[in-house]
Amino acid sequence: MTPHEPDLREPDLPRTMKTRPRALRTGWTTGTCASAAAKAATALLRTGRAADHVEVALPSGNRVTFKVDDSGLDAARGRARAVVVKDAGDDPDVTHGARLTAEVSWLDGPGIELDGGEGVGVVTKPGLGLEPGEPAINPVPRRMITLAVAEALTGSVLDDPPPRPADPATGRGVRVVISVPGGERMARKTTNRRLGILGGISILGTTGIVRPFSTAAWRASVEQAVSVMAAQGERTLVLCTGGRTEKGAMKLLPHLPEVCFVEVGDFTGAALRRAVACGLPEVVFVGMIGKLTKLASGVLMTHYTRSRVSTELLGAITADSGGAPGLAAEVAAANTARHAYELWENAGLLERCGRELCRRVAAVLERFAGETAGEETPRPAVGVVMVDFTGERVVAEHGRAVR
Repeated sequence: MTPHEPDLREPDLPRTMKTRPRALRTGWTTGTCASAAAKAATALLRTGRAADHVEVALPSGNRVTFKVDDSGLDAARGRARAVVVKDAGDDPDVTHGARLTAEVSWLDGPGIELDGGEGVGVVTKPGLGLEPGEPAINPVPRRMITLAVAEALTGSVLDDPPPRPADPATGRGVRVVISVPGGERMARKTTNRRLGILGGISILGTTGIVRPFSTAAWRASVEQAVSVMAAQGERTLVLCTGGRTEKGAMKLLPHLPEVCFVEVGDFTGAALRRAVACGLPEVVFVGMIGKLTKLASGVLMTHYTRSRVSTELLGAITADSGGAPGLAAEVAAANTARHAYELWENAGLLERCGRELCRRVAAVLERFAGETAGEETPRPAVGVVMVDFTGERVVAEHGRAVR
């Protein structure tokens, strides 16, 4: 390992933020709440009695109880409806307070049919694990809903849903429609449209539980975005640290479709690992000096609680780029990465030092991709772009994949 090859590290966030005075409260996924609403509606349809609470199984096998916020029965038309309000705990989730609604109606024969209604998105692109045209109800929530409805139909607790569940008295199954009033508006604050999910939110969840600022949730959304882009046959993945850098990247690479741009946040390692798994030949990383410095230090998960900006590294880059010893020492002692940026700019070395920083980041990402890929899997070509603090002006760049 040369002096410019740092150890590669990919720390994880704590389950709750250690800097907070109290543990953050967990919540429930849209999938869990939909399963509770579906069970309440099915039980009401079958028995004619409205329940105040229902119990459903999580994927772990643990069972949790939910309050039924509202319900109604139309016996003449063979329909029932129930609502469970989502509590996302202390997570800043756009679906917190959403009214997960299930409408259940009788089928002529056994079985459970599942569909999406108002506010539930429709899949229009491949790469999501669902066929285009299907409602955006992911596989784990589908199973949770099916199991909950089967329990309500049969009146018993089950480990797995039977193949064709039915009410023992009539032999009939049900059709379940999940809806989320206001879901289309909520979806505007998500990446659903870019992923090809139109008309509403996704019914999500792999554990049934929302953990505040969950690394799993954010990481999963990043990995899903990479998979969708690859499934559409695109070759160049553009990783952006946030909204400003994404806008700048789109101006820099206007020939690429929107799906190629993924707001990666702190999860560069997870995105790059998925890019390698998908066989993508080109990756471009666009960021500002702070995140780039962390990556150049070998840190692939860059949240502020788990890593710091090494101004010492920026001082070394200053010296390697021809900066005077006094300037290099001043940069090494800078208060922040932005301070170092301003020192470079004032000395007329911003582009030269920025280019060296980009080169080092590219070297780290290429090493990480190579270690992820192994000997036989091809690794992507990596380009790196440094933008200013508006996110719109390119300061420096490195790599053939950039243009």
